[in-house]
Amino acid sequence: MPPTGAGGTSTALAAQRSDRGGRRWPTVGLIVAVGSVLLLRLFVVEPVEVASSSMAPTLRAGDHVLTESASLRLGAVRRGDLVTFAAAGSDELTLKRVAALGGDRVAIHDGRLVVNRRSVPEPYADHRRMDSIYFGPVDVPAGSVFVLGDNRDDSRDSRDIGPVPVRDLVGRVVLTW
Repeated sequence: MPPTGAGGTSTALAAQRSDRGGRRWPTVGLIVAVGSVLLLRLFVVEPVEVASSSMAPTLRAGDHVLTESASLRLGAVRRGDLVTFAAAGSDELTLKRVAALGGDRVAIHDGRLVVNRRSVPEPYADHRRMDSIYFGPVDVPAGSVFVLGDNRDDSRDSRDIGPVPVRDLVGRVVLTW
């Protein structure tokens, strides 16, 4: 039997330590869980509500998307990706489709997207609404992307705001609902 010291207090002290340790773990677990969620939201995934019809018919105002940012930090932007960014002079996130990358030459001829002198199939766009739209050609600077709305008739995109620096991209859409 272990020594109890003066007045048998070792059992009481052990019980107090055990009780404090038992309460500490749920608190630490809660802090870790909340911190993980905040880090995930800040650096990896973020829900976004679509604010306009500029991406119709793919996305409509009021739809929701989940974006991730990790692949953007690794430089994995591809043509066709849906991305979010804060347009110059605005704190609001804008959602558009990457039509061309840095070094590409982009144009729109009679509503048809042309990148590097090749017509790009766009099954997500309603070409009946894009007749008579002409733009470019323009060269996309290195380190930038050229973004377009799927609803070109009603979209403020790189035709108006210019190419978007890759460093200004906030997220890439990975899920829609």
